[in-house]
Amino acid sequence: MRVLRSEWTKLRSLRSTWLVAAVILVLGVGLGALTSSALGSGYATLSAEERADWNPMVAGLPTLLITQLAVGVLGVLVITGEYATRTIQPSVVAVPRRGRLYAAKAVVLGGLALVLGQLVGFASFFVGQALIAGHGAPHAVLGQPDVLRAVVGGGLYLSAIALLGFGFGAIVRSTAGGIGLIVGATLLVRLIAQALPAGLSDWMDRYWPTAAGEKIISVVPEAGALAPWTGFALLCAFVAAACVAGYVLLRTRDT
Repeated sequence: MRVLRSEWTKLRSLRSTWLVAAVILVLGVGLGALTSSALGSGYATLSAEERADWNPMVAGLPTLLITQLAVGVLGVLVITGEYATRTIQPSVVAVPRRGRLYAAKAVVLGGLALVLGQLVGFASFFVGQALIAGHGAPHAVLGQPDVLRAVVGGGLYLSAIALLGFGFGAIVRSTAGGIGLIVGATLLVRLIAQALPAGLSDWMDRYWPTAAGEKIISVVPEAGALAPWTGFALLCAFVAAACVAGYVLLRTRDT
């Protein structure tokens, strides 16, 4: 508990933490409002066939795709910031058991990211669906099937991405390198996959960890896609692998 309190003090005393947190909230809620308003305003122009396939929850995907980058950067900074300032050395002196230090950082980061993720998820949902309803379009409510799971799942997804950034940061010990890895894992690989042959592209969309994890916010099942919790479990396994690799390197490398 003393190590947890120490890591929380470090995290909350950094101005960058709250700047990134503010960016996460503004991006999440603001972008969700914009996409929801655009989605709702276009409902009147849809054909009868398109209205039959109407899904007001698709407005949440652009929010998730952009917000995950800010959350991933926060995860990277939690570990690489200490390497950049060389404060990792007194941290290791104060807590010689590196596993305990590493775990405390991960727990504090995961808790903060989970809170931020749920705030973004619920705020963007209520604001976005209110805007959609304001345009006279059908909107979602939490009581509908799978809607609550999708909203809560968005927060879980963001916390997983924060820990993925943390693992990457521990592996490379560089802020630029960690951010590069998180951008590559969440966006670049997906973009490159779209240029691949259809079979390989479909496989990447189904099994690439971040793509599979995104299904946690899906309400309408996609043909051939993993089930929401199965996809999220695959993402969690990927995050665990990155964090374990970071821990092994922290144990074996000089600080």
